[in-house]
Amino acid sequence: MRLISFGMILFLFWLSLSGYFKAFLLTGGLLCTLFVLYVSRRMKLLDSEGYPAHLLAAASTYWPWLLWEIIKAGWSVTKAILKPGRSISPVMTRVVAGQHTSAGIATYANSITLTPGTITTGVKGNILTVHALERSGALDLEDGGMDARVSRFERGG
Repeated sequence: MRLISFGMILFLFWLSLSGYFKAFLLTGGLLCTLFVLYVSRRMKLLDSEGYPAHLLAAASTYWPWLLWEIIKAGWSVTKAILKPGRSISPVMTRVVAGQHTSAGIATYANSITLTPGTITTGVKGNILTVHALERSGALDLEDGGMDARVSRFERGG
């Protein structure tokens, strides 16, 4: 099932980039897709971590949520930069990742880094060291909202 869904995604991606619907080119795209599937399977890349097909449904709610968080944090950073007299209060903090896999912890660390005003500077086990431009950003992370959302995404829910 994982192989079939990956093949369909690859072919649809190729088709969207190509935009050609001539038989010769469709055959070429299909052959290229089959070759990539063969190589991916031979290299054992289609496991649950290499191609987390079970997370596709959860991604449909996680990515829009993360995009909204990025927009809100970007607005906050913009205000911090442009507002005269407003002093920033950079801070380092540590947060505990509630995820159970290395991919889940990496997703959490990257989600923090993608959000403007915060960056994950180190990961040791499930402890993340984070630099925040303002104390409020660190407090948001310490509250655990993003951790809970990433944990739900990791479970596929």
